[in-house]
Amino acid sequence: MGWCRNDHRLRTKNPALVLLLLALALPVAAQAPRTTTRTSAAVIPIRGEINDIMRDSIERRLTDARAAGATTIIFEMDTPGGMVTSALDICRLIKNLPQEMRTVAWVHPSAYSAGAMISVACREIWMSPASSIGDCAPIMVAPTGVQELGGTERAKAESPILQEFRDSAARNGYDPLLSRAMVTVGEEVWWLEQLDDPATRKFATGDDKKKLVDDADPNERAWRLVESYTLPDSGKTIRVPQPIDRAGELLTMSQYDAVAYGFAKGIARDTVELTEKLELERAPVMFDKTGWEQFASWLNSPLLRGILLVIVMIGAYVEFQHPGLILPGVTALIALAIFLGAPYAAGLASIWTILVLVAGLALLGIEIFLMPGVGVIGLVGTALIVLAILGTFMPREPDLPTFSLPSLQGSWDGLYLGVKVMASSVIVSIVGILLVARYLPRSRVAAGMVLANPDAGTLALSDAHLSGAQVGDVGVVTGDLRPGGQARFGQEVIDVQSQGEYVVAGRRVQVIRRDGMNVIVRPLPPEDSA
Repeated sequence: MGWCRNDHRLRTKNPALVLLLLALALPVAAQAPRTTTRTSAAVIPIRGEINDIMRDSIERRLTDARAAGATTIIFEMDTPGGMVTSALDICRLIKNLPQEMRTVAWVHPSAYSAGAMISVACREIWMSPASSIGDCAPIMVAPTGVQELGGTERAKAESPILQEFRDSAARNGYDPLLSRAMVTVGEEVWWLEQLDDPATRKFATGDDKKKLVDDADPNERAWRLVESYTLPDSGKTIRVPQPIDRAGELLTMSQYDAVAYGFAKGIARDTVELTEKLELERAPVMFDKTGWEQFASWLNSPLLRGILLVIVMIGAYVEFQHPGLILPGVTALIALAIFLGAPYAAGLASIWTILVLVAGLALLGIEIFLMPGVGVIGLVGTALIVLAILGTFMPREPDLPTFSLPSLQGSWDGLYLGVKVMASSVIVSIVGILLVARYLPRSRVAAGMVLANPDAGTLALSDAHLSGAQVGDVGVVTGDLRPGGQARFGQEVIDVQSQGEYVVAGRRVQVIRRDGMNVIVRPLPPEDSA
């Protein structure tokens, strides 16, 4: 998923404004204009990862296709799989279509995992040259990589998938044993044919094969193993390895296997050939993703979300180090809004993530500005922020309390992805902050924005009429400035704030500015503090 190219470019002097406009426009991504083209057949491509954005897009395109008069829906499959919950929802959308609707899955060129589940939900499956379908087992992703599920965990994860495949096989006439072999391991699948009528073939488990072939009386045996099949286009004979699915493997079928096994109707190279083989009156109309839907997918890509997180952390650092610059802080806030808003608008996160983040930021603000030195408040706030960020990568699960451990593999996969993105962003941000701290104060841009140390003239013209510490006064920090805290000036202890840096207790500081009731100080060099 990516940007749609065009020759018109938006020009503005304020990049933050562009980000804000994009963030505000995101919630209307699903409100795409509907086509007015009339057609009897429609092609709905399903490309890339299966997720909630894809599910909502397919629902919209199905509505548009039906409104345009389509009675045949062709799903062009090119997907490695994705979230189980989203795939189950898409299967229900397909199965809830009226009985008179013809649904076709055209595997072009792959339908793995959740893609295989969606394909089997259709009434017909057609393949393309060099295509494949299958491999729909749930997996567990851990920091060390893909891990094998235990017996109980696998049974729990497989249950809704197997039920979906059983229902689709019964509805659409697919072999239930082949359907099951795409989901679960541990069973062999053999291909048998009748001795008297080789055209009559069926699939059998290892136990059935032993009963019908191995242990059967030679004089009464009616079945034997299939040894070969003939390619429909070239007439070439292909030998069949038996069993066609071993106990420790998942069934994955090539285009020829799928046709020979009776799982697919045939092979079509392109939409023109598919139109002919489906005996459609005219070529189908393409109902693809809109630009907004592609944009929503792009906003939710791990790479962009990692970049947004880096912008948030570096922008916040610069703003704390140099209060009053405004632009770094505003940019960080807009990046944070997009980081949170994109998955929420796309249905990949719930409102609790935003509420937890607000609570975490509030606690962190209390630690920094109101109660410096407590420590516990800051740690709790930081933990809530981390929890909220990780929560934006985890899809919502039905029938579960808001605060509970994930129960579906897709949620654990999202959590693992969030940990990777967050860890990578923190590392990049640390490098970026070190570079900013080293080079920004010397740059020409910073020279016009960062407040310089006050000179004698500035001190002479200070607001001496104000009570408390005045510009130029020197005091001693009584508690660590983070950057807020307190300092003693003579016999008076007042609230002060550094320019973002951390100042330890006992360090001498000098007042450089007063913004209303806020007293801004800078630490004196060590030799002056002695």
